[in-house]
Amino acid sequence: MRVTRRLLGVLGGLVLLAVLAEPVAAQSSVNERLISGLNQKLLYVAVPITVLVEGILIYTVYKFRNNENPSPTQENRRLEITWTVATAIILLFVGLASYQVLGSTFIGGATATNPDDAEVVGLSQDYPGAKAPTDGDAVQVEIVAQKYLWNVYYPDANVTGEQNRVVIPANQTVYLHVTSTDWLHAVHVPDLGLKQDAFPGQYNTIITKATEKGEYQLYCAEYCGVGHSQMLGTVEVVSQQEYEQYLQQQQQSGGENATAGGNNTTAGNATGGNATNATNATAGGNATNATANATANGTA
Repeated sequence: MRVTRRLLGVLGGLVLLAVLAEPVAAQSSVNERLISGLNQKLLYVAVPITVLVEGILIYTVYKFRNNENPSPTQENRRLEITWTVATAIILLFVGLASYQVLGSTFIGGATATNPDDAEVVGLSQDYPGAKAPTDGDAVQVEIVAQKYLWNVYYPDANVTGEQNRVVIPANQTVYLHVTSTDWLHAVHVPDLGLKQDAFPGQYNTIITKATEKGEYQLYCAEYCGVGHSQMLGTVEVVSQQEYEQYLQQQQQSGGENATAGGNNTTAGNATGGNATNATNATAGGNATNATANATANGTA
């Protein structure tokens, strides 16, 4: 009985330390911090319970290893009340810790003031489900999956980004509107704590805030065909200035391509027209000369 009480006391102390402890490692995003923090708290609770149960098991096996006639277990009301109360406390702690994380907009998504059916202007597809940002400074990015690549759009700036490359500013709330044009896919950025399914015909919005600049791997987490393993991309977290410069570069690149295409078309039409006119003029002149010669010969 004394051993059991001591073990329960140690378990209670470790649970208290788990409640007071905070993750000290730097996290790359708010999502990663929330998820990692919850995992660590649950681990701090699970490890002492595992040690306690295994310790009791080893103690019992060792103590009664030579007992060939074990007697039935006697009722111990205090012990039953103790482990019932301890279990209730542990479950209450796990429930509160999980609720705090799931209640965050970065994990749970929309809130009462931000309904699921809010309209977002500027998206490339006319699909329901995109969540409109409540923060006026939030950045919106649209990720459209298709076999076997990622198309990226920036509706706020009306800019089409590079395929398989998502650029977002650091320390700013970002809404990633995820959808698909052909099949089931899934956006998965493990190092940022981001994961969301991409369904055809609807949007699923990820809310995040990256805190560490750098380049993070983007995977497709839903088997989508023979090219699934090659459906890779990157999420680049940059400063606000670098983000604005990137959007300007994409705008200029789009304008230059359009201008170049127009110049080529104009030049082609002019050249083709001149060549046609020259050919027609030559053909007409030759025909006139031939007629004149034929008439002159006939008269002679």
